[in-house]
Amino acid sequence: MSSILLTAPADEPLTLDEARAFLRVEHHDEDALIGALIAGARLHVEAQTRRALITQVWRFALDAWPENGRIDVRPAPLQAVIAARVYDEAGNAASLDLQAFVPALAASVIAFVPWAMPMPGRLVAGIELDVRVGYGDAATAVPEPLRQAMRLLVAHWYENRTPVAVGHEIAVLPEAVTALLAPYRMLSL
Repeated sequence: MSSILLTAPADEPLTLDEARAFLRVEHHDEDALIGALIAGARLHVEAQTRRALITQVWRFALDAWPENGRIDVRPAPLQAVIAARVYDEAGNAASLDLQAFVPALAASVIAFVPWAMPMPGRLVAGIELDVRVGYGDAATAVPEPLRQAMRLLVAHWYENRTPVAVGHEIAVLPEAVTALLAPYRMLSL
């Protein structure tokens, strides 16, 4: 299954003012840098946890319906299935009834009856599902440990603008960030 981001988040989980306050920066000279660090921290947290922090729309393309009738949605958490299409051999799309899909929001899974779904005629990416994911539109909807991990990353990157060596290795993340992200990681088996 391949995926593509259709609609990026409208805002970041941290505001520029929140980040400046955490960094104890009172001037506006480095607002562009701090804004870039906030975006980078969000992307890093999302990649490490396989979660979307702020509402986003993603498209998933499948070659065939999974036999078990389940599609695990990553990034999580799933909010809704907003569109579903199956392509025929000529490449024409037919929209599917969204009532055929049961979103299990807590598990971030889309369930369906596989034998009731039309088979795609196109061999590759014959099925497309558009989903809305994320904790919500407001920064306050994002779990505080993930926001704190972002603050720590922004501070770390602001203070250390080059890689930090720890012994003979380059330190990628401060240990506190790793600890904050650990309970939110969605591992693939």
